[in-house]
Amino acid sequence: MQRSFLGYGFDMKETWRWFGPQDPISLDYVKQAGATGVVTALHHLYHGEPWPLAEVLKRKAEIEGRGLVWSVVESIPIPNAIKLHAPEWPKSIGVWKDSLAAVAKAGVKVVCYNFMPVVDWTRTDLRWQVPSTGYALRFDPVDFAIYDLLCLQRKGAEKDYSAEQKQAAQARYAQMTPARIAELEQTIIAGLPGGEGSYTRETIGRLIQEYAELTPADLRANLIEFLREVAPVAQELGVRLAIHPDDPPFSLFGLPRVVSTAADIRAIFAGCDLPANGLTFCVGSFGARADNDLVSMVNEFAPRIHFVHLRQVKREPDGSFYEADHLAGSSDMVGVIRALLTEESRRRRDRRPDHEIPMRPDHGHLLGDDQGKRMNPGYSFIGRLKGLAELRGVILGLKSAVPELA
Repeated sequence: MQRSFLGYGFDMKETWRWFGPQDPISLDYVKQAGATGVVTALHHLYHGEPWPLAEVLKRKAEIEGRGLVWSVVESIPIPNAIKLHAPEWPKSIGVWKDSLAAVAKAGVKVVCYNFMPVVDWTRTDLRWQVPSTGYALRFDPVDFAIYDLLCLQRKGAEKDYSAEQKQAAQARYAQMTPARIAELEQTIIAGLPGGEGSYTRETIGRLIQEYAELTPADLRANLIEFLREVAPVAQELGVRLAIHPDDPPFSLFGLPRVVSTAADIRAIFAGCDLPANGLTFCVGSFGARADNDLVSMVNEFAPRIHFVHLRQVKREPDGSFYEADHLAGSSDMVGVIRALLTEESRRRRDRRPDHEIPMRPDHGHLLGDDQGKRMNPGYSFIGRLKGLAELRGVILGLKSAVPELA
């Protein structure tokens, strides 16, 4: 049901990421936040088998039983066999199609996924003190270099860092306690919420070696071949695929990442030119690169944006970034939202059934009472609640000021 404020339509579908019954944030809290859609997956079934329809329908019933709608699946895992185009590739593709079919039968129309090799979204600090506020997630390239060069001791890692970074890593490492080194390792390799893998130092080292000969062209080709297999199936099922950009949008462990720039997205869409082959536009992921013009990217790719993550990062001169307030980072959040509302208005005029683009307030600061509670890193209640309220205000303000967006 569409809500309305001051006589203006309020179309962007407010959703909330929920990690299932084990999530410390209950569905009742999601309702209190004002979201109407849920973004989730069968996180207990990430082991290479198809999602049984019965389990998908059980999750749907849990959500609908609290008066909410399962709007987006995030994510159906893509195993290394697909990313590497290994001998098990045909079986893995079949498993993915079977899970996609189960999701479609449950009526979920959007599937977000990623194609990052070895590590999913990655940070080096999960509790960084933000000046004058709470705690945020942070990525520091020097800390990452410390782990790669001095802890993991990856073969050939030296060529992937500048002389300044290597010198800074050595100096900082000399001052680190064993406890801080262990914490850094766990932060990088133990897996963050919604990620698809958790490793030890030995297992991540072996997997990196499996990818060592893979070039960006190879990984892009494997992604496009995957899409040529699954996007036609999705189109037939009425499901929209929405690839999530790399996070961060640059190489880690010397491995290619091919969903980081506008040029990457053009190549993905050209390689499989179907409406079902679409994009999750994550402001924070794309915004971690200063050379990404986010408003221009929304305008260019608008017809194929099927899902939106509205979060901010603050970039720093040395390549570090941290999760900022939703309206106070390095990207033009208001400009992005205006471009998205313009696309929704166009879709309504064209009578597209997907005119309402689902969005969620991604990653919030750890604030107030949440600091003493068990929370998934980046997914505290109060921080995301604050972010959603701010984003809602921007949307309402734009629609009030610019009637053609309503």
